[in-house]
Amino acid sequence: MKRDVNIFEHMKTISDLMPGPGILVTTKTGDKSNVMTIGWGTLGIEWGTPIFTIYIRKSRYTCELLEKNPEFTVCIPANVDDSKIRKALALCGSKTGRDVDKFEAAGLTVVEPELVKTPAIKEFPLTIECKVVFKMEQPVANLDSKFAKFYPEPTDEHIAFYGEIVKSYVIE
Repeated sequence: MKRDVNIFEHMKTISDLMPGPGILVTTKTGDKSNVMTIGWGTLGIEWGTPIFTIYIRKSRYTCELLEKNPEFTVCIPANVDDSKIRKALALCGSKTGRDVDKFEAAGLTVVEPELVKTPAIKEFPLTIECKVVFKMEQPVANLDSKFAKFYPEPTDEHIAFYGEIVKSYVIE
């Protein structure tokens, strides 16, 4: 069962989890799904529309899937102190979906989404379904030098994916 929520009432919860321990993002193209831990994200209003922006390195499998299917789901845990949740965040932030089914390896339960093709996750019940409406590369050369520490390999830049929030709910 899913209960609709106003995601803006959960902004503090989301911001408290970033940059760490993080939240999960799911992507899917055809029969290939992936889940990835993120520590950067922005919830707000752009163009008069609720938007969740995620920042994904170009080299990531998640980026590859987003290029093919511009939809994603943001999944937020209810209890970050739960050891299973911590292990899932660690695994999904350190392994690549090119080589590992991270849903299975982390013991995550896939839940069918409402309006997108990317899955939700039962163990991370606060869910935001998004459709990409804009993307923008973030060239390292344009950043203030104080952020250089985030780019040990300057060519592994991020792309900002602006996702229109089309549905938000809690899995019960």
